Amino acid sequence: MIDDISIKILNILQKQARIPNVEVARQVGMAPSAVLERIRKLEKQGVIDGYEVRLNPEYFQFALIAFVMVQTDPADQTQNWGQAFSILPEVQEVHFISGADGYLLKVRAANPHDLEKLLREKILTAAPVRSCKTHIVLSTEKETAKIPLPINTAMTRSPHSE
Repeated sequence: MIDDISIKILNILQKQARIPNVEVARQVGMAPSAVLERIRKLEKQGVIDGYEVRLNPEYFQFALIAFVMVQTDPADQTQNWGQAFSILPEVQEVHFISGADGYLLKVRAANPHDLEKLLREKILTAAPVRSCKTHIVLSTEKETAKIPLPINTAMTRSPHSE
């Protein structure tokens, strides 16, 4: 169970992962050593999954986002095709979804030509693909990996509880 102080710490870290420990301690009203201990405990428990830098995709010519629905042959169980898609550097997310499509991929490319090349040379050849539907993103209003945290810790439970 996560208490209110830990929720406050997690909210602070989600907003600014590189915030100094002393500043987190000041905001939650605790000693820096106690906050560091809590953070390490949250990491050890798997509550904090890691830290990463968000780069500007336009700077690296990866501004185009597309969602690709890939239907693979369900009879072909020789390989985990999700893993095959996930090794492609242009693929940011791989989701095995319900329904006929099988996999939903979030990919980035520089332009439509590079997207076509990615589809033809890497995605369509990575698995026994039955069909592929691609949706190009025209604009993005929100993109985040932040998790909405509960206000009341009584609502919080371990994903392995019950």
